[in-house]
Amino acid sequence: MEEIRLIVATDSPQSPARTRPPRRQPFRIAAVQQRWHSDPDEHEAALAAGIELAANEGAQLVCLQELTLSRYFAVDPAGPQAAGAEPEELPGGPTHRFASRLAAETGVHIHASLYERADGEDGLGFNTAIVVAPGGELIARTRKLHIPLTAGYHEDRYFRPGPAGPDAFPVLGLGEASLGLPTCWDQWFPEVARAYSLAGAEVLVYPTAIGSEPDHPGFDTEPLWQRVIVANGIANGTFMVAVNRCGEEPPLTFYGSSFVSDPYGRVLARAPREEPAVLVADLDLDQRQDWLELFPLLATRRPDAYSGLTADTGQAAG
Repeated sequence: MEEIRLIVATDSPQSPARTRPPRRQPFRIAAVQQRWHSDPDEHEAALAAGIELAANEGAQLVCLQELTLSRYFAVDPAGPQAAGAEPEELPGGPTHRFASRLAAETGVHIHASLYERADGEDGLGFNTAIVVAPGGELIARTRKLHIPLTAGYHEDRYFRPGPAGPDAFPVLGLGEASLGLPTCWDQWFPEVARAYSLAGAEVLVYPTAIGSEPDHPGFDTEPLWQRVIVANGIANGTFMVAVNRCGEEPPLTFYGSSFVSDPYGRVLARAPREEPAVLVADLDLDQRQDWLELFPLLATRRPDAYSGLTADTGQAAG
């Protein structure tokens, strides 16, 4: 099995805006970056090795990449049948069973991602993030809201958008932490981070599958990807956990670089581009309050002036 690099950041940097002692202990989170293995048993073993590394470092939640157990099949615009992509039942499907088994074996909560079966004549499913407790309970299920439809990322042929309304931004309480679980393309939308922050989320976890652009092979989007996520964290007082895959899945090359950032925009831990890694980081959750008291970005909003943000203008770039 390929060696997995362990990157540990358990000495939280000071909170520059702090005026009082923290009231909570740090929340230890982990992200497992892996490549896809065509042999299912080998792939599960590689993910399990990363989870075990993280659990041995005391992680309370271990986070896995988008479409955890499968290849990134949305490279094929022909849809599920042509790609051989089979949606899963939830609960009870392969990803839920895998996460339940590893949660039980390690005693930690496991976050994973899957292609969830949905009822409907269009044949589309959901791109769904879950969290499973050590007892096997499914304690969180969040469906991806925004669906990309660009070359190499034909997700509109596989997934329907997650629900709008009151269920769009669910927050999971885990220990003393409050977490939101959006997915990949959601990370580019500032509205998502703002809505989760207003709902009380302190940590946003994005299972991700992003890499090269087939129509623009010389354009490396990785620096932009990191910057927009970090910036959304600053603007909303949230920790950000982006857990990407790495490796070649033609025509895509996934650029790894999974990372954890804090509300001040500091990257606490970052994985390499091309190899498996496990990130373990301590999150000083009270940094959110420190930062938003100094820069009250939520309290000074002007919702009365934002009606244009919800209008469907029908405009595209051009």
